[in-house]
Amino acid sequence: MRRNFPDYAVFAVLLFLIPLLALRHPIPLLELSSAAAQDTPAALRPTWTADSEHSDSGAGEPPQPSQVVQADDRLRILDEQTGEIFTVSGREFVRGALAAEMPPTFHPEAMKAQAVAAHTYALACKAQNTGKAYDLTADPQNWRSYTTEQVFRERYGSYADAYWKAICSAADPVAAYLLTWEGEPIVAAYHSMSSGVTEDASNVWQGGKPYLVPVESTGDPLAPDYETQTFFPVEQVAQAVRSTCPSAQLDGDPSGWFEITERSEGGYVTGLLAGGQNLSGTRLRSLLGLRSADFDISCDGTQFCFTVRGYGHGVGLSQYGADYMARQGATFDEILLHYYTGATLAVIS
Repeated sequence: MRRNFPDYAVFAVLLFLIPLLALRHPIPLLELSSAAAQDTPAALRPTWTADSEHSDSGAGEPPQPSQVVQADDRLRILDEQTGEIFTVSGREFVRGALAAEMPPTFHPEAMKAQAVAAHTYALACKAQNTGKAYDLTADPQNWRSYTTEQVFRERYGSYADAYWKAICSAADPVAAYLLTWEGEPIVAAYHSMSSGVTEDASNVWQGGKPYLVPVESTGDPLAPDYETQTFFPVEQVAQAVRSTCPSAQLDGDPSGWFEITERSEGGYVTGLLAGGQNLSGTRLRSLLGLRSADFDISCDGTQFCFTVRGYGHGVGLSQYGADYMARQGATFDEILLHYYTGATLAVIS
């Protein structure tokens, strides 16, 4: 169902956009990968101090986790570029994962939420990698899933000291937290920005998760580049469709090649006809490299125009949505429990 969002006051728009535009740092998009993690020792239990620069963030008291889990803190990471396996502590992983996945200019509470999500996701994937020589894969040089302090400093230059301090200030207090479902770490998927409503995991991957269901993400339509347009020559689109649907009838007027037949609650295309053949929106997104599966299609006879909303698969935590919630006063645990419906906040001992 397509949702219409009301206009926001100019002040509200500026309040949200100005801090984000201060650093147009690309957010690496985490599609579900083979990652895993080990746990955080008692020495890394959260410590809470007032942040004088963000004393209005609403984080005066720590949340009370309802579970305590036992886990090992070390992580064995397979470097996708070099093939080498290296080991990091839990604290080092949470710092590096946050540095790789979210700009240091985002609100501290959003950064904390991202840190917990990345840690939880790694822990869930680790459980699937039992028996392997590594717990997760990452590409530190290209900022995928994890990066090192050295790579971070090389990228940010004269801003590195301030930005690394922001990363550590957000990551360290939450290094022992994770999200669970029935006592196990959840698959804490996340993405850059949704359509305004997050997507049900069952529409993206085989099988769903009870905590990965659609929720409102009202700040996303205010995010930079929320709606974009991408153009493709007709022949390029035909070639892409035929690569997965060889029997598609792509003759005649190309403006009639596509018919969107179904959308999810968040507006993502879940069903369409391409030359008379059934195709999912996520598959067409993959074939053409679209930013998300929430799109409209038009054609002028020589090229297709895809008008796309959001960025990423749309499942789980929205990073721009989390930043918006934090700027409205939400704490990291409130953000997490909003995006991961019914999950439990736990702490590692």
